[in-house]
Amino acid sequence: MALRVALTGGIAAGKSTVARRLSGLGIPVIDYDLLARRAVEPGGEGLRSIVRSFGAGALDSAGGLDRRWMANHVFGRDAAPGAREALNGIVHPIVFRLAAEEEARSSSSTSGVVVHDVPLLVEVIGRIPFRFDHVVTVEAPEGVRVARMLATRGMTRDQALGRIAGQSTARARRRIADVVVDSARPMEEMLARVDSLAAQWTLEASRRHTGR
Repeated sequence: MALRVALTGGIAAGKSTVARRLSGLGIPVIDYDLLARRAVEPGGEGLRSIVRSFGAGALDSAGGLDRRWMANHVFGRDAAPGAREALNGIVHPIVFRLAAEEEARSSSSTSGVVVHDVPLLVEVIGRIPFRFDHVVTVEAPEGVRVARMLATRGMTRDQALGRIAGQSTARARRRIADVVVDSARPMEEMLARVDSLAAQWTLEASRRHTGR
């Protein structure tokens, strides 16, 4: 079985940069954001379940998921009690199943390592049906993250702070991690740290396979 690594981090902390680097090094990366979008594709069981639970208002004019409508009804100020839990109860099991399928397809990787890129790992750590050999969180100070969101995502400062407040805290992420990658360091240093981790994990996977 492959060495399984979880990768997480708050918004604009640099997790996507780390994921791209690992992928470029030949390590399969399972993108849970992408799987969540697949879980609610038109015609799929996820979207049908959402409509049964939330009504036809959850659909846009093309028959797909109306994400803005869902955000208002699940995360908005007037969201019904239990709405977020109901949505997660629909989407998460499908995402976990898709992740298991992706992992099975990546079993031939020469690195012997597979990375699960899970933005909301803290929120699902008690329910995710995988055990991880390592958990990595990518972190940067709040001010750095806010500046990145203002510069690259067109957000206002209040919007950026709201997005940060809506996620788990850095302390909570660090609590479940055994590795912290500091993305506030110069890019070359951060990527060198990622390269070193990848080499370490590949060696660990090889030793596990050979029993040495």
